[in-house]
Order: sequence, then C-alpha cells, then structure tokens
Amino acid sequence: MTAATKLLDEMCHLTAQSLTPMDTSEHFKILKLLGEGSYGKVMLAVHRKRGTPMALKFFPRESTCLFSFLREYNLSLSFCTHPSLTRALGIAYSTPSHYVFAQQAGLFGDLYDVILPEVGMEEDSCQRVVSQLCGALSHLHSLGFVHRDVKPENVFLCDSTCRWVKLGDFGMVKARGTRVPEVWYSSPYCTPEAEIARGNSDSWKSMNDEDEEEEKKKKSRVWVSVEPSTDSWALGILTYAMLTGSHPWAETASDCHSYLKYQEWFERAKGPNDELDVWAEPQDESEAELGKKDHPPIAPQFACFTPLACSFFQSLLDPRPKFRGRPDDGLSFLGGDWVMEKERARLEKERKKSSGKGAIKKLKEMEGRGER
Repeated sequence: MTAATKLLDEMCHLTAQSLTPMDTSEHFKILKLLGEGSYGKVMLAVHRKRGTPMALKFFPRESTCLFSFLREYNLSLSFCTHPSLTRALGIAYSTPSHYVFAQQAGLFGDLYDVILPEVGMEEDSCQRVVSQLCGALSHLHSLGFVHRDVKPENVFLCDSTCRWVKLGDFGMVKARGTRVPEVWYSSPYCTPEAEIARGNSDSWKSMNDEDEEEEKKKKSRVWVSVEPSTDSWALGILTYAMLTGSHPWAETASDCHSYLKYQEWFERAKGPNDELDVWAEPQDESEAELGKKDHPPIAPQFACFTPLACSFFQSLLDPRPKFRGRPDDGLSFLGGDWVMEKERARLEKERKKSSGKGAIKKLKEMEGRGER
C-alpha cells in the first residue's frame, strides 16, 4: 500500500462523518442529462449562487456502498491533480434517495461521440488524446492506483478538437496489488490474461460459448492482483478505435480468429531477428511488398499502419502482462506518421462524406454502450 492509497482510506473515514444532507434543487439548476450507467447518472448543472457549470454525479443509495462513493469522490478531489484527469469540486452531499458529488463538466461530450464508425478520427487529434491519456494514467500509476476502465465513454472533451481531454469515472479504480476476482468479458478491452476466468460465475459469456455446457461446468473464482498493465492494454485498444473507428478483434480470446492472427504476428515480429524499425519512413505499396521478404506478414487489421504505429501497438498490446509497455512508454511513438498514406487518403475521403452524428447515433442504438 502506497502513502497515497493509505491516505485515501483515511480521508474516506473522515468525510463519512461530515457528509451533509442537502436539497439539490435549492442549490443547483439542473440543465440536462450528461450520461447514465449501472452506477447512476450524471447531470449538467449550474450552481445557483456562483453560476458555475458542473457535473453532478448521482449514486442511488439503495445500490451504492457509502465507502465506495466516498472513495471515488476523495480520489477525484485530492489525487486527480493532473490536467487530463477529471477532478471533483469539493461538493459532496446526500439526499433521501442518492449520494451526490460535483465534478468538472466535459461540456463537449465524450470521445465516443467523435469516433466515426469505420472511419475513426483525424490522426493528429488521436495523437493529442494519446499524449494526454499517457500522462493521466502515468500520474495515477505513480500514486499506486489503476484505473481499470479506460474506454471512449470515460474520456471527456473540454473542446471540440480534442486539444484538452480528461479521463474520468473512477468507480473501478483500485490500488495496485489489491487482490480481486478476475473477470473475463467478451470485449477487445479485456486483457488476454483474464481468460483464465472465462466460464466462471464472475465472468460474462462469450459469443462462442455453448449455453448448456457452460451452465453445467462453472469454473471456480480466480483471484488476481490489480496491475497497471491492464490500463496499458485498454489504451492500445482505445488508440486503435480512434484511428479506425473499429476494433482489432471482437473479443480477446483464444478462439477469436482475429486475435489469433494478431498473436501469431506478435510472436513472429518479436523474435530476435524480426525487430521492427520504429523510426523507419512510411513505406509505399512497392516498398511494403519488398519488405514482406524481410519481415513477417502483418496481421491484416494492422496492415494500414506504419512501422512506428505497429511498434506502439505491440508495446501496449503485448499478450504478456509483465512485458507490456507502460503508458508513458507510448510517448516515444508520438510525432511520426501512424497511418499509411493510401489509408490516410481513404479515411479523409470517408470523413468528408460522413456527417458523423447520424452514423454515431445509429451505432449506439445497434451496439449500446457496454457496461461492466
């Protein structure tokens, strides 16, 4: 336990004694719903006396442990001092039905809203976001905390061009080294090491699992240590989503064809004679064709990326958690081209054709926003 994690526990015990009841409508004017999930809901509000815009996060009392609420509040208030972490505003109270705290509001939505399906977002914007998230996660990790829920919906925009973003939603945060039940879920954001828990009562069912057999043979619970490498993996998947508007595979599983293709490429490329030249110039099609003789064939879903980007992905998406790159390692891959020229031109053409909002709304209705 680090000094920060110990202090957080002490702060929670202190604030539990001073949490006051309050009438929301007396002090705040509620403007609109910003988001909702299994935890509760977030409302955009204005402080009636100060006129300050803020986000009020409501947690239903009947389904929320007071200590969990206070932990998220105090973590955001006292430890999220990095400019790319969402900070609480020092207002926490209770109502007959909810626990509530105020935090900085992302007035321009979240990252999910600007990633066009099958197109993604502009490479410059993507690298700006990655740079900020690397810093935010490194800050949390230096204090001994792991976010454990990095995804587009939890990255909030402070402007329309992603020059300033903030990572938020600290409900899943745990101290590094905490023992927790491993949970496998059908998503690319799930790490490969979590598959040991696949099929047990804590985990979600895979799209490939057999219903009858699965219910009969439930595995026992698997306990694991919380590690920062979980956030590195999620950052890699998130970056892929930003660049392409899709995911590299449907689920991180040993029976997922797309993931196996990546794993094969990773194992060949990481051999002693197959190191990628990180700062190599982007290749055109003829050079790429010649390069196939010297390098292992790239997994199809990564063929649109430059060697620099491929190295970035192989660092953060290392199937071996102990060798997985840290978020701050990702900073060394910024600045160069990540997308091959031909693919960049295609994406730019698609971006101009798409109005964006209609497509995003349709994708949300089809897929929903995954909760875990």
